[in-house]
Amino acid sequence: MSTLITKSLTKQFGGLLAIGGVDLDVKENSIHSVIGPNGAGKTTLFNCITGFYKPEQGEILLDGHSLVGLLPDKIVRLGVARTYQNIRLFPNLTVLENVMVGLHGHLKASYFGIILRTRFTRNEEKDAVEDARKWLRFVNLLGKGDMLAKNLPYGDQRRLEIARALATRPKVICLDEPAAGMNPRESVEMVDFIRRLRDEIGLTVLLIEHHMRVVMGISEMITVLDYGVKIAEGTPIEIQRNAKVIEAYLGRNAAAHHAADAAA
Repeated sequence: MSTLITKSLTKQFGGLLAIGGVDLDVKENSIHSVIGPNGAGKTTLFNCITGFYKPEQGEILLDGHSLVGLLPDKIVRLGVARTYQNIRLFPNLTVLENVMVGLHGHLKASYFGIILRTRFTRNEEKDAVEDARKWLRFVNLLGKGDMLAKNLPYGDQRRLEIARALATRPKVICLDEPAAGMNPRESVEMVDFIRRLRDEIGLTVLLIEHHMRVVMGISEMITVLDYGVKIAEGTPIEIQRNAKVIEAYLGRNAAAHHAADAAA
């Protein structure tokens, strides 16, 4: 069953075609990667799905409901969360407070309830703190809740950003290069962590990643973009053998040599 679908999705910036007619079919409870060379349109695709850009053409469907034209906060409340290629935390808030920001869209206290500190508001705040601690426990940051986010090591900042996204209660989480800047050991840990998102929480994961070892080791389906156009889609084995993909990454000569080696 499909959770997230794009149909003929197109986004232009002036005369530049960032993505052109991209069809994407992300199955429920799957790990689906989007790869391609720099400038292929991967992050633009994410920005359209999450409401930061409005596409010129095409459709985006979450469980059959259109997301086109909705503001990012509405899309988050409907169940699509994301992280960013460049980590975006609130550096001068604590780790716990950063996660509680993700809970904000689901809180029901009124303005006057907050001012008057009503029982409902106090109880809701207490529940929110416990919920935030639950997500910190999941990402192995529970003992660091009182630290300022800016004082966390790089890998922990990545995990904190994911914890904040999880606090929004998503159905689909879009991870934009979660292993960027990590050493090989940290990359392996991130692969295991992404599997936990799917296996333990039941999330659908849409992943952008340049680390091919991560992509090939974790993905059930891979979509390849080049110059904003989908040039291939398939399982990791199918993508590794696809001449168009090899050409996009390594150039035409490399693709020809690969084809000759395969035929030998």
